[in-house]
Amino acid sequence: MPPVSAEQSAGSPEARRERLKQVFAEARNCTRCPELAATRKTVVFGAGNANADLMFVGEAPGASEDEQGVPFVGRAGKLLEKLLEEIGLSRTEVFIANTLKCRPPGNRDPLPVEIENCQDYLHRQVALIEPTVICTLGNFSTKLLRGDRTGISRLHGQPEVLVLGERAVRLYPIYHPAAALYTPRMLETLREDFARLPELLALGAPEQPPPSPPPPRQEISEPLAAAVEQDDPTADQLGLF
Repeated sequence: MPPVSAEQSAGSPEARRERLKQVFAEARNCTRCPELAATRKTVVFGAGNANADLMFVGEAPGASEDEQGVPFVGRAGKLLEKLLEEIGLSRTEVFIANTLKCRPPGNRDPLPVEIENCQDYLHRQVALIEPTVICTLGNFSTKLLRGDRTGISRLHGQPEVLVLGERAVRLYPIYHPAAALYTPRMLETLREDFARLPELLALGAPEQPPPSPPPPRQEISEPLAAAVEQDDPTADQLGLF
């Protein structure tokens, strides 16, 4: 599994929100993938509750998401909201993100190099939000966070405990809602897998690994330059609650 850059404890909900805004400020100016940077309309960072126990990770933004800057607002998003409602949740209670923050042209699959370039943003989101359960939607997010190539058809509906960065989480792979739109017979499977989410959340956080020792203290010979404040629409785009 690829290493995860550890984030310092976000502290209060307000501090966590501010840290997410800082990561988004980096992401929205990202040019690591030249083709995506040239063709996107906006960076779709994430939306929902910055203190959520449940986090969903999908594949990549589509056309509607690229227009609005919010993940899962198209047909798959409407189905996701309906499935959440069926288990007594709303999207304001969870956090929703994607493996890629930019729309691939023509809604093609993400390329391996694009996933590699973008994964740091997702790992930092996970480290800051500290969800109890991460529900991966489809193959791309499942393979990335598990660190192997096992497909979603073999893994869906099977929770496991994984250590991501310095925290253990309950990872729960399920099919992407778009799969049920293209293949209606999969909707019942998706519903059955969704129905287990309250049970997983009720288990609480898994046992945590021992904390890593602090890094050696470094002497700073020059004062750090103060950050320049800019007018930032991050809060509106994030939709954090």
